[in-house]
Amino acid sequence: MTIKEQLMADFKEAMKAHDEVAKNTISLARAAVKQYEVDNREELDDAGVIAILTKQVKMRKDALADFEKAGRTDLTEAYNAEIEVLNKYLPEQMSMDEIQDVVKETAAALGIEGGRENMGKLMGPVMGKLKGKADGNQVREAVQEFLS
Repeated sequence: MTIKEQLMADFKEAMKAHDEVAKNTISLARAAVKQYEVDNREELDDAGVIAILTKQVKMRKDALADFEKAGRTDLTEAYNAEIEVLNKYLPEQMSMDEIQDVVKETAAALGIEGGRENMGKLMGPVMGKLKGKADGNQVREAVQEFLS
């Protein structure tokens, strides 16, 4: 079953269960996928759907910081619930230790031992390996830590 089919099945289940958070979140995710497909006139595969869902999670996480600063705990709780729903469709995220191991392996393969001037040289290949498996901010932190 593709992720789009899973989204549709889970949407139906959320409607039957009267789970408003899941229903609304899945509906927005499906709309984002459909919008991309219409705009670009292409059918998305699972990798494309994962990329869109990852963007949806990132948007919500970015908004969380603003809500916390403003003291809006009601919105913080709602967005955390939405993030939880969306994370069901994303691949398991790597731990910081696993990310650091990939950074070390990639640096060794490229012959990079340190120095902040090598940030771009190392970041690109590492992100290529970890696309969809790790948060970009965590990867950046691991690369900076390795280079310093």
